[in-house]
Amino acid sequence: MTTDMIEAIYKSRIWTRIVLRSVTVAAALLPLLASASGGGAIIQHANNDVSDIASLQRGARNFVNYCAGCHSTKYIRFNKLQEDLQLTEEQVVENLMFAARRTDELMEVAMPADDAERWFGQAPPDLTLVARSRGTDWVYSFLKSFYLDEDAATGANNLALPNASMPHVLWELQGLQQATFGVTTDANGAEVVHFGDPAYFEHFETVSPGKLSTEEYDRFVRDLVNFLDWAGTPEQLQRQRLGIWVMIFLAVFLLFAYLLKVEIWKDIK
Repeated sequence: MTTDMIEAIYKSRIWTRIVLRSVTVAAALLPLLASASGGGAIIQHANNDVSDIASLQRGARNFVNYCAGCHSTKYIRFNKLQEDLQLTEEQVVENLMFAARRTDELMEVAMPADDAERWFGQAPPDLTLVARSRGTDWVYSFLKSFYLDEDAATGANNLALPNASMPHVLWELQGLQQATFGVTTDANGAEVVHFGDPAYFEHFETVSPGKLSTEEYDRFVRDLVNFLDWAGTPEQLQRQRLGIWVMIFLAVFLLFAYLLKVEIWKDIK
């Protein structure tokens, strides 16, 4: 047996191991993917558009008015809102700045971290990267999935994040809703109510309507998620604008490349 044959066999065994391990990992992840995509916590699609400047402006307003009291977006400066969201300095100062003094300051929360830990058990997280880490669909679903739970410390639980410590701060806008969960029978024939288990969730039922209609609240949350999506990657607006010119350049380059090919090969049969 030659050295080349031995090397080929060795490489084939390595690739076989890699393939087998990949298949094993994929098989292990299938149940998790199945539980996340169906029958359980329903992930709704945000369908947000970061190129919609008006939506981003409304989302910034929604964040400042309803979220910034506890949550920061400390990797974004106020003057970045002015630049990307097409706002004037006066609009930013009058409508979006309540604690900061200058537009070059970061969007940090005014509440001291020590007080937050004492009041809530832990400091509310910074939300600059939440849309990147969790995904816009998850954030959108989270803000729509609060339901009444008398056993919860805040009086509300969340389908997307069970036992969340965050209260339903948007209840006045959305209203109050209760969740219905499935009932099964155990080995002794007794009924088991799976309250709070996302895997057995069936539907929501409105108990008390809010100030906004369902469509208005959906848009409110979508605008808020859109702002958080932009905050996580502000340069995506510039990438989209630049991408158009890149595609135009490639199209023109392809045309010249084709004409050059025709010119070079026209005398060659």
